[in-house]
Amino acid sequence: MVELARAMTLVLVRDFGPEELLRRLSDPFWFQAFGCVLGFDWHSSGVTTTVCGALKEGLRGLERDTHIFIAGGKGAASRRTPGEIETHCYALGRSPMELVHASRLAAKVDSAAVQDGYDIYHHCFIFTARGHWAVVQQGMNAATRYARRYHWLGDNVRSFVNEPHAAICCDLRGQTILNLVAAESEAARAASLQIAREHPDKITNELPPAARAACPPSEADAAGGPPALPGLELTHPRRHAIRLADIDPKRLHRILLRTYEAAPASYEQLLGLDGVGPQTLRALA
Repeated sequence: MVELARAMTLVLVRDFGPEELLRRLSDPFWFQAFGCVLGFDWHSSGVTTTVCGALKEGLRGLERDTHIFIAGGKGAASRRTPGEIETHCYALGRSPMELVHASRLAAKVDSAAVQDGYDIYHHCFIFTARGHWAVVQQGMNAATRYARRYHWLGDNVRSFVNEPHAAICCDLRGQTILNLVAAESEAARAASLQIAREHPDKITNELPPAARAACPPSEADAAGGPPALPGLELTHPRRHAIRLADIDPKRLHRILLRTYEAAPASYEQLLGLDGVGPQTLRALA
């Protein structure tokens, strides 16, 4: 697979240029067909990680010749993406900031702003010497054992928070999804940003008196994680709406204080804040 991926990529880059490879990898059908040609099972979630791994290994040492650089991968390798981007960019004599930002925002969108039940475990960032980029990342639903792949093409991204994907590919459809980067979510994004910039006292004072009463820290807060009780399973309701019973006033105040002090000027900046994850975005929505 490594040798064939290398040979096919070299021909494609020679005849069409490195940016064409990004365009094709961002097409889920071309990507899947590419995996089939390389010899992997068409119906397996492993085609994503294996194709990206074969490409990365096949082009190792040929980056300066092909003008293609690949960072990230599966599991722990995905967390090394920023460092690998920086290493390649410093060798090219260019700033890595814009590319690192794109990598982090793409990962944050699909792990926090798109809440579809698939946990991201694979992030592959491919870019060219001229700064064009693409992302192929994948999430897994542990309950259904199905995967969902998310494709990005940097040239087509006009906004990281408004319809940024080139494609999202999955066999299972029809589930309830909270998609905060959909065009239809523009009003929710604007309202969320407004709330995030308000002083937290103003927001928590909107809660009924019973909810504002001082409450002891939860067991999860006290222990630094969920309570370890025999046979206890963490479950969440299928609904997305936040009800009064779901709100811990102290935690809400702490989150809002963080966003208030950061004063994000845009929803993209809000999304990029450390500590602002799926629960915060869902609560604001």
